[in-house]
Amino acid sequence: MLRTIAVVVHPGFQLLDAAGPTAAFEIAERLRPGSYAIRLLAPGGGAVASSAGPTLDAASLGAEAFDTIVVSGGEIVRAPEAARAIVAWLKRARARRVASVCSGAFLLAEAGLLDGRRATTHWASSEDFGRRYPKVRLDAERIFIQDGAVWTSAGISAGIDLALALIEDDLGADIARRTAQQLVVHHRRPGGQSQFSALVELGGRTGRFAELIVWMRGALAGRLTVERLADRAAMSPRHFARAFLSETGTTPAKAVERLRLETARLAVETGHAPLERIAETTGFGDAGRMRRAFLRNFGMPPQALRRQARS
Repeated sequence: MLRTIAVVVHPGFQLLDAAGPTAAFEIAERLRPGSYAIRLLAPGGGAVASSAGPTLDAASLGAEAFDTIVVSGGEIVRAPEAARAIVAWLKRARARRVASVCSGAFLLAEAGLLDGRRATTHWASSEDFGRRYPKVRLDAERIFIQDGAVWTSAGISAGIDLALALIEDDLGADIARRTAQQLVVHHRRPGGQSQFSALVELGGRTGRFAELIVWMRGALAGRLTVERLADRAAMSPRHFARAFLSETGTTPAKAVERLRLETARLAVETGHAPLERIAETTGFGDAGRMRRAFLRNFGMPPQALRRQARS
């Protein structure tokens, strides 16, 4: 079954937003010929300049039907007329499913396609998005989210995760895994994985808590309460909690859990230590608690992730 994928760009689009998903679908097509045909579209067509400068040739937005529409993000404000044209087109477009990468979610929301739905976008745009589109159930921590026939993804590289999820939905886990192998990326970050690392690992928007994050990584086996973290940061617990949330977009407790999850996942996938030992050294306490955290955040237990990493 041939599925036509429309990748929509605009002047100032982020190159990887379009190129990442396009490469994933191209590789899946090579692995299973006859699965995908890719069309690059833009208002007016022609050569469209990316935010980095290089251009891509696109066809005009038309009235034909597509299996999937993928709207790229980027510097949307650079071309308001093009953005309005895409929004108008999305309102009447015919497709089995619609997806966005990064700030492409703004165009889906403006078209009303996200009203009442769960969605995500780049963490740096989440506050603005939430103010502008209160009808959308924004979850800015997620790598990607599917709500019915509408899929949204976080910043830039998450478009590849989104495309792999769409490929898995169409062609099964084996083709998606082989596509990821060709791309030399992890198969695949689950949609429930947080954007946390992109911001918290840097210590927040200004890097204020970078040293604290490094220390936390080395102290995961202990009790990392707000009080202990605040003391380490030389702040009162109340002031610390507010400042940490403002800087990173997440609470200290969620940050601790995320660090534990990511450290534990790396140990599960790349090592041979017993799960009970990993749970102890990463601060979960026991394998049962770690398993519940994995299911909640990654959608599968540690054993399944270890098997998948070695398949």
